[in-house]
Amino acid sequence: MTIDYAHARELMVEQQIRPWDVLDIRVLDVLARLPREAFVAEANRALAYADIELPLGNGQKMMKPVIEGRTLQALDLQPGDEVLEIGTGSGFLSACMGELAREVLSLEIDPVLADGARARLDAAALGNNVRIEVADALSWDTERRFDAICVTGAVDTLPARFTQWLRPGGRLFVIRGRSPVMEAVLVNADGSLNESLFETDIDYLRGAAPAPQFHL
Repeated sequence: MTIDYAHARELMVEQQIRPWDVLDIRVLDVLARLPREAFVAEANRALAYADIELPLGNGQKMMKPVIEGRTLQALDLQPGDEVLEIGTGSGFLSACMGELAREVLSLEIDPVLADGARARLDAAALGNNVRIEVADALSWDTERRFDAICVTGAVDTLPARFTQWLRPGGRLFVIRGRSPVMEAVLVNADGSLNESLFETDIDYLRGAAPAPQFHL
């Protein structure tokens, strides 16, 4: 069976993304153009535009399209922005942000996922302005400052170091809290809450899950 991916993209935007209040024309355009199917495993390509998380291997998952859409809209990326992504995953969100911003530095703790994402970006002729670095964001540091930071895995509490990498006036998107009810938020450069966006439940960044609770 041959899948019409262009039609599948159109349906995803109209039936999933828009109804979830993603109305930013630039975001909708990117999601309608970029080949999401090129960023999932061959076995899952038929599900590339379904309203589900998809496995990436090594215990990692690709976020639902609606979460990706809301994330991109919340960040409100501008053509001159420098972006830090924490958690490259498939590389699809990296590609989307690369289309919307000037430059993306993406950190991925898993070298296999990092290599796979780079290969998919190159094969799709996307991400010329996306650099992927193998690093653990919880111990990594830099003197660079960014206009926007996108954290693609949940955190129990937001590490202070993340907001220290923001320029004044910058914004950070993160999903925080405890499963099964987590909150997606936009945070200011001083660490204060800018906006509460929606509730969801995704996997934690490696090392950012809550400590196990022992009850007598």
